[in-house]
Amino acid sequence: MVGMKPSDTPPTLGVKLLSAGSAACIADLVTFPLDTAKVRLQIQGEKVASEATKGIRYRGVFGTISTMIRTEGPRSLYNGLVAGLQRQMCFASIRIGFYDNVKNFYSGGADILNKPSYPLCPCPIPAANIGVRILAGCTTGAMAVSFAQPTDVVKVRFQAQVNLTGVARRYTGTMQAYKHIFNHEGIRGLWKGCLPNITRNALVNCTELVTYDLIKEAILRHNLLSDNLPCHFASAFGAGFVTTCIASPVDVVKTRYMNSPPGQYKSAINCAWTMATKEGPTAFYKGFVPSFLRLGSWNVVMFVSFEQLKRVMMVGKKKMEDKS
Repeated sequence: MVGMKPSDTPPTLGVKLLSAGSAACIADLVTFPLDTAKVRLQIQGEKVASEATKGIRYRGVFGTISTMIRTEGPRSLYNGLVAGLQRQMCFASIRIGFYDNVKNFYSGGADILNKPSYPLCPCPIPAANIGVRILAGCTTGAMAVSFAQPTDVVKVRFQAQVNLTGVARRYTGTMQAYKHIFNHEGIRGLWKGCLPNITRNALVNCTELVTYDLIKEAILRHNLLSDNLPCHFASAFGAGFVTTCIASPVDVVKTRYMNSPPGQYKSAINCAWTMATKEGPTAFYKGFVPSFLRLGSWNVVMFVSFEQLKRVMMVGKKKMEDKS
């Protein structure tokens, strides 16, 4: 990421992978109830979901959280947390940890992308550099989904599962869910919705990392803030808002399609078409507020944690090298 002081030693790939995965898990622990509320709002209106909830209506993010606590208990807000943490350790470590390396690969190893741009240089970032960043973000986002898709499927299904008396639970545990999906839907079931998920996460990763990169670079270049907590907070919050606006429609389709039983939709495109014709274009922005609250807060916690963990690991690594 930009903003590194010239005297700093660049973090190794291992440090970036571990700090990215750990930071994403911290962010998930803090924001998971918002993500669960988002999923419940996104699937609201589906026939299967309506039958399962027996007329329960979710209204707004905090209304959804309140309704879930009242009808299912507070633990329901963390349905699918284990799969969520598994997903982040696999998914975030790849999409964030590899970002700088892939960016350098596409730039032919040019150092200009990682040199601090803030000292006395208010010139705009070259369009070619922005293109490289966008391509790198899309690449690492797509790579990460290829590995983490089964964990995302299980997470979404757990979050959509209601815990009401008299309603049969679809899954009882994370490992049982993986096994059940594989036995009843095959390997394709574990990778269900992979195409919309790749599209969604390529968009999210590209927008999130590139926007964070550019906002942070602009702040440092114009000496608005130093490379510290307020700078990381502002950059992450801006990245969260822009990302939510761009990725929300794809995210809704992904959630609906991944949670659907076999045969409900022929494909992700059919799912999107059904939503558009039966519920109108506003259906694609269902759960927008919880999406933004979740993604905005997730970005803030993740990027702040990532920056701090990266520095702590580098200091620890340097101390170990000095002793040896």
